[in-house]
Amino acid sequence: MSLPTLRNRNELGGAILVGLVWAAIVIDWLWVLMLPSIIQYSLLGAIAIASMAWLIRCYFVHGARTPWFWVVFTITFPVFWQFLLYNADQFDFELLRSYVARTGLVMLFLIGLLWNIWGVEQIAQRIEAERRQYQQFDLQEVLQQKQRTTKVDTWNPFDPAAWYYGRKSPRLNQSVSGFVTYCYLFIMVCMILSQVRGCTRYYDLPAGGGEQQTVAQVVKVQTIIRKKFVVNPYSAILFDIPEIDEVKLELNEATAHQYKIGYGEGEGAGFAGGTSKGVVALYRLEYSGGDWDQDFGIGGDMNMLIKYQELTSQKIDKQTRAVTPAQLGTFDTIRCPPLIYITGQGTISLGKNDIKILKDYINNKHGMLFGDNGGSKHFDRQFKSMMQAIAPDVKPVLIPADDKIHRVPFTIPKFPYVAPHGGTQAMGWFKDGRWICYYHPGDIGDAWADGHAGIAPEVWNMCYRLGVNVINYAHAEHAKWRMAQAKKKGDKG
Repeated sequence: MSLPTLRNRNELGGAILVGLVWAAIVIDWLWVLMLPSIIQYSLLGAIAIASMAWLIRCYFVHGARTPWFWVVFTITFPVFWQFLLYNADQFDFELLRSYVARTGLVMLFLIGLLWNIWGVEQIAQRIEAERRQYQQFDLQEVLQQKQRTTKVDTWNPFDPAAWYYGRKSPRLNQSVSGFVTYCYLFIMVCMILSQVRGCTRYYDLPAGGGEQQTVAQVVKVQTIIRKKFVVNPYSAILFDIPEIDEVKLELNEATAHQYKIGYGEGEGAGFAGGTSKGVVALYRLEYSGGDWDQDFGIGGDMNMLIKYQELTSQKIDKQTRAVTPAQLGTFDTIRCPPLIYITGQGTISLGKNDIKILKDYINNKHGMLFGDNGGSKHFDRQFKSMMQAIAPDVKPVLIPADDKIHRVPFTIPKFPYVAPHGGTQAMGWFKDGRWICYYHPGDIGDAWADGHAGIAPEVWNMCYRLGVNVINYAHAEHAKWRMAQAKKKGDKG
């Protein structure tokens, strides 16, 4: 059965043009990030509707049992798949995005497998039919022809008589070989083209720039004069005698925003190499064995993010997020979260593969860990043991008060904490010229939470500023590294 052809060149040209536009939009969405979201969404939606109309038309014109209908279905399926992924991504349905990505990948594999089986069978039948045309009905000639046929020395994988399929069950061997070859090629293509949103996750920095300097703090003295009437106490008219005029001094501490907080050159506070869609997010590690989610989300981590935006003017995520080590491993090699926050007060249970992913995150993705002891000596031992497994060649040290991470963008004159569960000084793991881990032993997350654990305002205020410093440090270091990687790639190109 031959496949129907497109009715005219205009239809063929239109299909090619639409396909090129769709590919360009998907590339821009995944890599370039130049088109505004509204334009991306409008074009992808229009192409999805056009593809659906084409598929429906083929169904009514040719029927669902014709090969041409399934050709059109195969062509339009990636369009519908990517459009669903785009919607899940734009509306931040993370679980749905992951589900659609994996389901679509499985469907794509099955569609390709069915075409592989059908195509191999069609070609094999045609080759055998052509060979049978030369056979004679004379018994002697048939036997001679059969003998010659079995000795055919061909390398054609579509020919069941190929020598490497053997003489016993050549068609079965051909089918098995085709299946194995297809699976191998499919896996290789997925590895090469693994930049599909949903399979690979991305973290974009907010566009902008800034300086890595200490924010100047100034004290404004405001004089408030309260005017009072002074009357003669010996007057015949009775008055309530008021107090003498008061002069009140108010000391207001204010931040002198003489520069943008961030790194590199760019408009607005942010990071060079960032995108208009990029935001600063706070990811928390989800692990087994402990209360990893204490003070998580609204009323906890989200307070810290809101304070970060207030103090830096950088764009932030709409919510705080949690990732398992496996999910962390799905992030792009370059565009991954610069910082992962780890807290709790129980046991940190991580498998060998989890440790391997965290090692890769720190060493190859230039990530940083932010540990916070949520309430026990046990967690202190657990966290240090975890770091020993992740970075066995690095020894923890006390972080000096004059270190950059305690001075930029805000000066931390005295280390703030809620309770000294693991000590009263910050510890860190330093490698290759940067802090790969900052460990707060005194439950800084409780200071960020609603109610601030009942500690003094000056302490929880300083805890917020320390959080800003650590988050900013991780993002600035990651921005430098991203720019260096882009330069290396440019030099090689």
